[in-house]
Amino acid sequence: MTVNEIVLLLASGVLVGIINTLGGGGSVITMSLFMAMGMPIGMANGTNRIAVLLQNLSATVAFLRKGMLHIKSGLLLSIPAIVGNIFGAMVATEVSESIFKICLSVVLVIILIYLILGKDKESVEGGHGLKIKWWHYIWFFIIGFYGGYIYIGLGFLILAVTIWTMNLDIVTANVIKGFVIFLSTPFALAVFIYNGQVEWCAGLLHGAGNIVGAVLASHWAMSWGVKFVRWFTLAIIVVFFADLMGWISLHDMLACLL
Repeated sequence: MTVNEIVLLLASGVLVGIINTLGGGGSVITMSLFMAMGMPIGMANGTNRIAVLLQNLSATVAFLRKGMLHIKSGLLLSIPAIVGNIFGAMVATEVSESIFKICLSVVLVIILIYLILGKDKESVEGGHGLKIKWWHYIWFFIIGFYGGYIYIGLGFLILAVTIWTMNLDIVTANVIKGFVIFLSTPFALAVFIYNGQVEWCAGLLHGAGNIVGAVLASHWAMSWGVKFVRWFTLAIIVVFFADLMGWISLHDMLACLL
């Protein structure tokens, strides 16, 4: 591994940790970087889970210290997500790039609808129990399956479901998002490890940067509030959309830096 690769893995890890903790979509940078380094899509998908795990562990601990996490509610939503994550990861070991892009396009449409029609609360009300209905478990099973299968854009899906159906502010929704992803990711990671689709050196270096980014973002989310998180998320969506439509290429940009 070259010095450029090491520096880029760490630096991009910080950026991805910030993006994913405040909203989502940062893993498109991770996947683009890993594939630019020569990893096949399955290996990149599996290796990404190391950073995802470390990033959401860090964010969860930080939000827990701030009294923003209601653990019981998070655990209840995590159970169906874990089951879905395992099944999704088993399918993902055979994922093709064309199916990958189709799924990503569908998710992007859902996210855009949420951003256009959704309205956030202005105040942050984290730390309280959530009103969980039976159909929330179905939603989180589907979310878990998608997370195990692709993961990119998963954060946006969780935000859409929790804000739309649970009436949460975007900061509290991010707290729940991080906790659910943290608990479910080890199961998907285990499936990828079993299938030999994890590159540990790159994954751990990138994950170290993710830890720093997640801690910074959890602090900013509380300090700068709901409006900051929403506008930050919208900015990421614009970049995410431009890359998916082929107007820009994060893969090519990152390849030039290697």
